[in-house]
Amino acid sequence: MTAVQQIEADLTVPTPALIEDIARLDGDIIVLGVGGKVGPSVAIMARRAIVEAGVDKRVYGVARFSDPAARSSLESWGVDVVPADLTDDLELDGLPEARNVIFMAGNKFGTTGNEHHTWMMNSYLPGRVAQRFRDSRIVAFSTLVTYPLADVSTGGSRESDASGPIGEYAMSCLGRERIFEHFSLKNGTPLLIFRLGYSIETRYGVLQEIAQAVHDGTPIPLAMGHASVIWQRDVAEYAIRSLHLAATPPRRLNITGPEIVSIRWLAERFGERFGVRPVFDGVETGTAYVMDGSALQSEYGFPSTTLAQMIERVGDWVASAGPTIGKPTKFQQRDGEF
Repeated sequence: MTAVQQIEADLTVPTPALIEDIARLDGDIIVLGVGGKVGPSVAIMARRAIVEAGVDKRVYGVARFSDPAARSSLESWGVDVVPADLTDDLELDGLPEARNVIFMAGNKFGTTGNEHHTWMMNSYLPGRVAQRFRDSRIVAFSTLVTYPLADVSTGGSRESDASGPIGEYAMSCLGRERIFEHFSLKNGTPLLIFRLGYSIETRYGVLQEIAQAVHDGTPIPLAMGHASVIWQRDVAEYAIRSLHLAATPPRRLNITGPEIVSIRWLAERFGERFGVRPVFDGVETGTAYVMDGSALQSEYGFPSTTLAQMIERVGDWVASAGPTIGKPTKFQQRDGEF
């Protein structure tokens, strides 16, 4: 394997707990929007867990597949690839039946100036999907920015807290939740709203951006002085296992690691690894997009990948000038403009 192939393989290793859960899951799995950053890990991990469990289930991965390499990688692991435009009603109606749906389609980057498309993808499309798969159980990916900026000293936003989206992207994501919730209640569709903090892997995410800035001597803004992060392998596992938590009325679940991480502290740790002094811009404000992950930990325990391991892996990759995915998270944004 190449280094990148090894990273992608490591992100999809199923745990014994996942293998046990998938063995008792009835029906096939369909991942809608599989072509994003996290989608391939979810689909491939599900397929690997099915093989390990020795059960007869299929995993369908649905996307437009503008990148042939993404399609090839999924197929090489045994995922049934289904090229389709989810916004086309005929193509949506023609998708395979599946008892289990993981919905990952959406639009974030380029929202400003293209708000109509963002609302269509994030709020209108979920209604079409909810109707199409009304007899399935659904895990719907959402985001921590449906919450307002939280006081870091309180431990972050909890599932019971009121929503408070800032900007049209965050508003459209709350719209996605509300539309799925409506059809869950109307049709009795079991639903889990999967509110994801910042997913991290070696080539992408908050840690990679901070490490690269430290390495390059780029000033690091501190107004968004803290973040909620979790390793992508753990995200993929929780997404699949959460199919068992889908219910009606629907449940919300924060998907994040146990720590609220200081951006300054992260930069200092990477500075120690690289032998350089980080450059900072501004000061912490005391509020940030941060979440409390205790409900997740009550269900599944702590994530298998610790923050120290994330720092080590990302630091080594940046130090070796490894390639990146090249899609900034824009986690520093406080005005909702993406």
